[in-house]
Amino acid sequence: MPVSAGRFRAVFGSFPTAVSIVTTVGPGGEPQGFTCNAVSAVSADPPLLLVCADKRSRTLAALLASGVFVLNVLADGGQETALRFAGKGERKFAGLRWRPSAAAGGAPVLLDGVLTAAECLVVDRLEAGDHWVLIGSVEAADVLDRVPVLHHRGVFAPWGVRARVAGGAP
Repeated sequence: MPVSAGRFRAVFGSFPTAVSIVTTVGPGGEPQGFTCNAVSAVSADPPLLLVCADKRSRTLAALLASGVFVLNVLADGGQETALRFAGKGERKFAGLRWRPSAAAGGAPVLLDGVLTAAECLVVDRLEAGDHWVLIGSVEAADVLDRVPVLHHRGVFAPWGVRARVAGGAP
């Protein structure tokens, strides 16, 4: 018996996941982005990661056209940002501090409520069901000593264990 979309979401909502904002630039250089929890490391050598983007995402066309993105993994305090970027609003970046990525074609690196940011060039993509899987080559990265926020069954919560970044991470 096939698994329904609702049951599938329940399965993947049952384990805590990090929450990220994937950002890119539109054809006129305008910042765009969406909330994403479908993220994974792919390779350490070379450094590759993947993100999955819904085909209905308003950001997808810009992401595919620009070939660049920043994976902004949220820290505790980034919950409001996650909700903002999960919506369809036009002014997602209003009032947010960010800088253009030098390594990822100007894609926004968020400055507040972020645990880490990986600046990526799209090196491969795969159409998979109702999503695109984008493989990004990590060209630059920031790692900050903050507490991550996790999402579990519709609820945001900070990770209960504080892990220190040893020596500022390479």
